[in-house]
This record gives sequence, structure tokens and C-alpha cells, in this order.
Amino acid sequence: MNDDGTARGPFGVLGAGVIGAGWAARALARGYEVVAYDPAPGAEERLRAAVGRAWPSIRKLGLYPGADPSRITVVDSVGDVASSASFVQESVPEILEAKRDVLLAADEMAPPHVILASSTSGLLPTAIQKGMRHPERLVVGHPFNPVYLLPLVEVVGGSATSTEALDQAEATYRDLDMHPLRVRHEIDGFLSDRLQESLWREILHLVADGVATTGELDDAITYGPGLRWAIMGTNLTYHLAGGDGGMRHMLEQFGPALEWPWSKLVAPPLTDALVESMVEGTEAQAAGRSIEGLERLRDDALVAVMYALRESRLGAGEVVNVREARSLGQAAPVRWSPGDIPAAPLELYRCRVAPDWVDYNDHMTESAYLLAFGWASDAMFRYIGIDESYRAAGGSFYTVESHIRYYREASTGEALRFTTQLLGHDRKRLHIFHRMFRGDGDELLSTNEQMLVHVDMAAARSSPTGDGPTSVLDRVWDVHAHLPVPDEAVMSLAVAT
Repeated sequence: MNDDGTARGPFGVLGAGVIGAGWAARALARGYEVVAYDPAPGAEERLRAAVGRAWPSIRKLGLYPGADPSRITVVDSVGDVASSASFVQESVPEILEAKRDVLLAADEMAPPHVILASSTSGLLPTAIQKGMRHPERLVVGHPFNPVYLLPLVEVVGGSATSTEALDQAEATYRDLDMHPLRVRHEIDGFLSDRLQESLWREILHLVADGVATTGELDDAITYGPGLRWAIMGTNLTYHLAGGDGGMRHMLEQFGPALEWPWSKLVAPPLTDALVESMVEGTEAQAAGRSIEGLERLRDDALVAVMYALRESRLGAGEVVNVREARSLGQAAPVRWSPGDIPAAPLELYRCRVAPDWVDYNDHMTESAYLLAFGWASDAMFRYIGIDESYRAAGGSFYTVESHIRYYREASTGEALRFTTQLLGHDRKRLHIFHRMFRGDGDELLSTNEQMLVHVDMAAARSSPTGDGPTSVLDRVWDVHAHLPVPDEAVMSLAVAT
């Protein structure tokens, strides 16, 4: 289902190589079914194997309801994809004629409202959409490898592309937890590849001239600007380089250096000797590691960087925050509805053990248990009506006492299920008890008892809970008052807090 509750149709994949398989994995993780076509012999086996290799990294980021790597249907023709998918992403080889042939065939069979998107990394959409019956629905959605992890997708329209199609494509990519970047003007290579190409040309010159090896040049990026680029781009970085004067001072101070012959933007001749230097250098960097092994290393590092950026809410870290918030919203009722009979106990929150929740033994740390129980409390707050708008009005619950008991360890990627029991409440206090279970089973991992006080945040003192949340808590208490008090519970509303 979409966030608005409407049905989500299959995600169509035309071409199931590295990029097409990446699209399939991302869509599957979001809960889509995938319908795919690739005429190459053995394409289905390679597609399923690629998704399987990607799945451990995807699982670390968190899976949505319905996420299942087996929900792939491989069909016999372009028309079978186009006629059944709600969105079609083409990822065939980077040859204009090949892409046009596939998309023209899709255009013949897809309903007019279905977007046809090309993963091209530089071909112009105006050239691709030539001859289509519905050229207005053709967009470029240029992703970055690995597609299932990197959020950036460049969205480009051709001369006949409608604004509605671009908006719809962006909405779909956002639903896939991506960061759509609309390219204002149709231009060869779009934006990111033009920037990367400039760096690549300079690398070739430096290797060809014997100035540095491929490994030394990669070190020049990964140990310096590459770390900054995960947080902010070149322009904002240079703005900071200007100190209090910002970019203006930076250009005044370093602008004259642009006249110096430091770099060469024209690519050098790709001689046999240069090719061999590039191959020998990168093979030395690989140090015998397989492509699959390097992919796993890359994926694990990318997930770690993305999670490390969550707290700062920068770059890809904010994408992870949105993903977590959206996943929580789908896994739990946003709030109680009149007439609903609360479950006894409530079951409002599920998650998976995140990579940054574990120690060197791959076991959840003590602080991670507390963090997870905090999310379970947040789900309880949302259920009773304490959400962003309620907090914006100045009210919230603050924890004044918490008790955790640890019974079993949990490891990266494991599914966790939480139940919540209301032990009591009055107009200013809330007493709840969480249990954490492994997956859908009854294996108890931990319990958490919390006493919370309602606070007027502007006045910085306790205050009565709003009428709406109090009414819902009364409904929950009607059911939970009959539940036995857990043996682990040690607090009481009768005791002053």
C-alpha cells in the first residue's frame, strides 16, 4: 500500500543487469511486487541471485511490510511488463537504438497514465522519446550504483515530457526512499556524471603522466574530500573554506588559482599502455578480492555511513530518518479511531536490529535496548494522539523513571516485536510496560517499565494531559485494567514521582 492507503501496483523492470537488478531489489524492499523482462539467457537466475546478494544490506536499512525477495515475476516480453506494471523502469544497455526499441514497445502496451522511465546515464530523453505515441510520459530516472542503497536519482524530462509525468516520477522515487534531483535543463551527461567525468579525466592524465597510481589517487579522495562529500558537496565545502567571509572570501583568495594550469579537462589518448596502467593499478588495489567480496565491503560501509549520518540529519542520513519514520507509520496505527477496541496488550511497533545498535560481538548494546523501547513508547504516543501537531502545541510526555531487564541477546538484522501494556494513568502521569520479543515468536528478549509525566514544554513543568489523549487512555485502561500486573513491574502511580 502507498502512504495514502491506495494500492501499489507491480514495479516494472526492463533489463535485469546490474542496474535493473538494483531497481528490483529497491522496489522489493519497499514492499512492491516486481515484474521483469530480460531476453538474455540465464537472466532470471542472475536477477534472483543479484537480489539475494543485495538483501543482507537492504535488511540492515530496514524492511517494509510485504518486503520479500521472492516477489519477482519474470515474463516473456516487454509488453507483459508494460501492461501489468504501475511504473516501468528501463535499464537496457546504454545504446540509443536499444533503449528506443524497448521503450517504443512499452509505449504501445502500457496504459497512458503509466510512467516510462529510463535509467540512462547520459542519453537525452528527447532523443529517446522520438516516435512514441505518448512521449509526454517518458522521463529519465538516472540512478547510481548500487541502486538499492544510494538514494540519488536524477530526474530529467525531454522536450515532450509533461510536468505531471516528472512530478509523478519524483513521487514514485520518493516512495522508494530515494532523493530525486530534478535536472532543470536537458543536458548531455546530466549533472552528477559530468562532475564525475571531470575527475575521471584528471585521474587518467595523472596516471598517464606517471604522476600517481590508481591507489594513490583513490587515497587522495577517500581519506579527505570523499568523507566531506558524504555530508556536503563541493560548493558548500568551499563556502566553509572562506571562513567568516564564506564563498565570496574563498573566491577572492583562491580564485586566481583557477588560472593556473593545474588540471586538464581534455581526456588523454586511451593508449594500450594507459589501459594496462589502469588495470594493473586497480587489480593491485583489489588485492585478490572478488567483485562480490568488494561489493559486500562497499555495501556494508555505505550502510554504516548512512546510519552514522542519521543523528546529524545530513545527506543520506535524512533519507534513513524518513525511511524509519515511514516504516514506523506503516507498522503501527497512527492513532486510535473511535469505536476501536484496544488490543490487550497493544502491539504497535516492530523493527529490526540496526547495524549501529550492536557491539563487536554483534549483540545489541544496552543503550540500543533503551532506544528501541523509546520507539515503542513513541508508537504508543501516536496511538493516543500525541504526535507532531500535539507537541507543536506545547505538550509531551517525559520519562522520569525506567527499568529494563535483559533476557536474550539480539543481532544485526533480527526482527523485533513489541507489546505495550498500560499499568495505569492519571491526568499527569503515564505508567506503561513494554515486552520485546524475537520476530513473530514468543521468545522474550527484554522488558521495560516506564513512568512518564506530561509536561507543558513552554512552562517547563508538569501539566494535565490533553482531553483527546486522556480519552484514549481511558479506553485502553478499560481493557488493560483486567490484565495481570507483570512480575517485573516495580513502580506504582500511588507513589509520588
